Amino acid sequence: MQSVSPRVRALLAAGLCVVIALGAALAVDSRLDRHWILRGLTLFLALCCAALLLTDQSRQFRLIITGIGLLMFGVVFPVTTTTWATPPEIDFALAVATDAKNAATTDARSAVTVNDVKAAVAARGGAVGSLKTERSPQVRGADAFPLILRADPTQGRPRACLSFPHGLDARVRTC
Repeated sequence: MQSVSPRVRALLAAGLCVVIALGAALAVDSRLDRHWILRGLTLFLALCCAALLLTDQSRQFRLIITGIGLLMFGVVFPVTTTTWATPPEIDFALAVATDAKNAATTDARSAVTVNDVKAAVAARGGAVGSLKTERSPQVRGADAFPLILRADPTQGRPRACLSFPHGLDARVRTC
């Protein structure tokens, strides 16, 4: 039985890493930051590990290290950064953004207003703005974009910031 040449193995590994990296990045909602720099660095490290397959594989230890590097940088890191991209507060903010956009389009408006977002947050049982406490009696992020959204009105954190920079296009990030 003839084994696959090191060049073919390296090309297949590199191609698989590129497909997984792009698929994982594009699986993240477009309204979120996709962390392109982190994903690019991870892909670069995976491609470096794939390039190691071209070197002499006479030592089993080198082959094991290359395989673990490909597994970590080519599969585990891209998939976990995709699954961790939406914690519960971000999911809440995305749902609010969708509701607010639907309210604006129902009223035939080309932009989402702060009142649309406040109504969507109230309908979902959350709160807008920072939590008012003795230490910080001033409520921030409740009157203009970017708005601070909290899924639980009794807690100050976790929270997400929501803005609509181009009419109906939402941008969600942690704040």
